[in-house]
Amino acid sequence: MKPVMLTTLREMKQARQKITCLTAYDYSFASLLDSAGLDLVMVGDSLGMTMQGHDSTLPVTLEQMEYHCACVARGVQRALVIGDLPFGSYQQGPAQACDSAARLMQAGAQVVKLEGGAPMVETVRFLVERGIPVCAHIGLTPQSVHQLGGYRVQGRDEPSARRLREDALHLEAAGAGLIVLEAIPAVLAREITQALSIPTIGIGAGKDTDGQVLVLQDMLGLYPRPSPKFSKNFMDGAGSLEVAIRNYAEAVRNGTFPGSEHSF
Repeated sequence: MKPVMLTTLREMKQARQKITCLTAYDYSFASLLDSAGLDLVMVGDSLGMTMQGHDSTLPVTLEQMEYHCACVARGVQRALVIGDLPFGSYQQGPAQACDSAARLMQAGAQVVKLEGGAPMVETVRFLVERGIPVCAHIGLTPQSVHQLGGYRVQGRDEPSARRLREDALHLEAAGAGLIVLEAIPAVLAREITQALSIPTIGIGAGKDTDGQVLVLQDMLGLYPRPSPKFSKNFMDGAGSLEVAIRNYAEAVRNGTFPGSEHSF
């Protein structure tokens, strides 16, 4: 099958074909996700929690992200590999972000993801103008957990919902190729998805985004701490990792996941 590219994702959005994504941090799981037909594999800084045992993503370093991007890239043939820019590797401005993004892409990432709305617009534009594809991320942004006062749903009131709508439009205008919407009301996620020409990938954002992503350890029931409301354990009754992953992908594509119980 042809490798997935940003143009592929736009075509899928236009055709109303759901986009499937899971996180991975190593060669073996990346290869498994790729063979199961996932469209995107995200090397998330969530590895700080799932792999390293931290309470947040903040301790993850750029060097660690390089290492995990390289491991994942060696296991993928078709899926598009997205690498997270970790906390402290891009907040100083476009030049720092460009240096950090180049390192992740040299390690094997094909798209870099960064968190934030309006303050990140110029950085996104700077990267895209220099040939670096960008995935934006708004709503609940885990790197801002202390500023947000915890892992809380965002955009519940009209002023904050308006800011998220505006942020999404500005990030698209700056050249972002896709955008993650995390932990926002399903109605708001639908409005943003309909307003954009670029794909939206939801996590705790309802069923009407163009695609879905979950943390691999959550959807396999491997994470020893409580999983968020928006996750689901697909290992229940699956019998194997491959079946669980394929069941997740099928549930996203046929619209049975996420359900109302996984949404806000």
